[in-house]
Amino acid sequence: MKSRSLIAGALVLAAVGLGAQTDLQPLTVTNEDWERPFAPLRIVGNLYYVGTYDLASFLITTPEGHILINSGVSSSVPMIRSNIERLGFDMADVKIITTTHAHWDHVAGLGEIKRLTGAQMQAHAADAVLLESGGNDDYRYSEGRGLIFEPVAVDRQLTNGDTIELGGVELTVYHHPGHTKGATSFSFTVEEGGRSYDVLIANMGSVNASVNLAHMPGYPNIAEDYAATFASQKRLTPDIWTASHAGQFGLHEKYTPGDTYDPDRFVDPEGYRAKVEEYERLYIERLARERAELAQ
Repeated sequence: MKSRSLIAGALVLAAVGLGAQTDLQPLTVTNEDWERPFAPLRIVGNLYYVGTYDLASFLITTPEGHILINSGVSSSVPMIRSNIERLGFDMADVKIITTTHAHWDHVAGLGEIKRLTGAQMQAHAADAVLLESGGNDDYRYSEGRGLIFEPVAVDRQLTNGDTIELGGVELTVYHHPGHTKGATSFSFTVEEGGRSYDVLIANMGSVNASVNLAHMPGYPNIAEDYAATFASQKRLTPDIWTASHAGQFGLHEKYTPGDTYDPDRFVDPEGYRAKVEEYERLYIERLARERAELAQ
């Protein structure tokens, strides 16, 4: 996988040098909530939400620069920049960018953000090829998907148990594959108001409509990976949790723009457990149905 990623990265850089960005064929955004502006907010301590109404982007601030998780679609970049500035921070101080998974609706703006900031791109090794191929190397498309977002070179390939460290903040990396091969969650501890909060930025185990769990030639062990992800996520016990989509972690039920800062509004260990179990139940039902159909 690493050598394949390096080759893909080299091809991307060569293509960019030849002006092949004209080959970009961005997908059309059909969900208006993905581009709908949303005011930034402080979740807890140094963790901020800077994404759109539904596509979650998170800023983790430190004295030595900041970490940005997810970019949304390419049109989200100006909104993210504006949100960061509204919070009193500078986009130029983003030193590390990463993602919960490498689907275009969460990473299409990372290439631009990397160029704007010079930030180091870190992502799980199993998603590196997808990022460096601009979305073409997607297991759901046997003939390739085409260049659907600006390719972004991965400077550091992460694995399960790695840490991302900056300015006294340490994120622990959890490989939670299934949704993509390199889907990733991040945990860290926040001290706020005399209390310690265990925080998880989770990639939930949802299954795309175009996926067949029982027979996926481009990802033959997908069902096993999903099962391992659910088992891993059920072992985690965060006080506060978020996810790749605002709707997944109930942002708009927990917070309304203008609400005063109160991290306790996001304390939701029961909700986390229930959401993991909900996605697991849907996965089990779907896998059983697809296996039955395959046996016919």
